[in-house]
Amino acid sequence: MCGCERTPTAPRTARPSSRDGCVDLIWRDGEAEVVGPDRGPRAVPVCGGASIAGVRLRPGAAGLLLGRVPTWEICDLQVPLRDLFPARARRLEDCLAQAESPRTAAAVLDGFAASLVHGYAPDPAVEHAVAALGRPRPVRLPILADEVGLSERQLRRRVTDAVGYGPKTLHGVLRFQRALAWVRSDDFALAEVALRAGYADQAHLTREVSRLAGLPPTRLAERGRRTQDA
Repeated sequence: MCGCERTPTAPRTARPSSRDGCVDLIWRDGEAEVVGPDRGPRAVPVCGGASIAGVRLRPGAAGLLLGRVPTWEICDLQVPLRDLFPARARRLEDCLAQAESPRTAAAVLDGFAASLVHGYAPDPAVEHAVAALGRPRPVRLPILADEVGLSERQLRRRVTDAVGYGPKTLHGVLRFQRALAWVRSDDFALAEVALRAGYADQAHLTREVSRLAGLPPTRLAERGRRTQDA
């Protein structure tokens, strides 16, 4: 997923970020950075008026960008691409230097990600696990491992290498993201969101959302509405 934005002209602020299991390649202040998956909410410093563009890699697809580097090594980190792949970063940043707008930079990043697809082979066991763990009803790890022909230990290691954290945590993150979309849609009451997303009850939903996002569901819904209205 490719996107771009220009932040409002204002003093330096901290923008909240919550867990989504994704790895991002972003362009900010003339530099390409890799943003690893977060294990909890964090505040991201952003200067007013800054232009930002990025490409988001879904859970399990970070290998397209990282190659043999395990995703868990960049958990909770925002790393300059040049620290990971100097030659690749130089070529990309030379192209980004010619970008006249965040939208143009987003197109450059999108093309760069597309150029990496050749020769990239996703792990079918990880893809199956991510799909299964994204369903509301949890799946037991022994059953999931048997479905992909691996031991529990092998599956846990491969998911952690590809996503940044293990199957149980990934299930919780994907459930959280599913619930968050419904909370922000305003189409369902919190009790119904909890049921649809696979939580035990509304209290369970509130605890998990607050832990993963740093804010309760009602505050997140308000913030989502403000963003849409801006």
